[in-house]
Amino acid sequence: MTVTRSGVRRLEAVPPVRGKRGRPRRRPDVVLGDRGYDHDKYRRLVWDLGVKPLIAYRGAEHGSGLGAQRWAVERAFAHLHWFRRLRIRWEVRDDIHEAFLILGCAVLCWRRLNSAVVH
Repeated sequence: MTVTRSGVRRLEAVPPVRGKRGRPRRRPDVVLGDRGYDHDKYRRLVWDLGVKPLIAYRGAEHGSGLGAQRWAVERAFAHLHWFRRLRIRWEVRDDIHEAFLILGCAVLCWRRLNSAVVH
């Protein structure tokens, strides 16, 4: 979770989230963060956007449960780093890098679905 001014801009740039009928949501309900972001400034920035910050407190015991959700995201990044073109960004143009990112996600999904059918 990056909640600098650019991070706040990232939260503001979230596209509408599909879900229930009615007005589409523009922001997530909750943002997860580790102990490095345990500061009132960051919590306030996120709350001002109407998003609940779930940030582990410094000095609190481990086992808050935040790691389980964050681990899935970290694992996805690790899987994308299997692809050399995504590990180090060589492309100058954003659209080319995004295309390789989409291809990498598609290959990972295909591998996951293919292994689920075999087992």
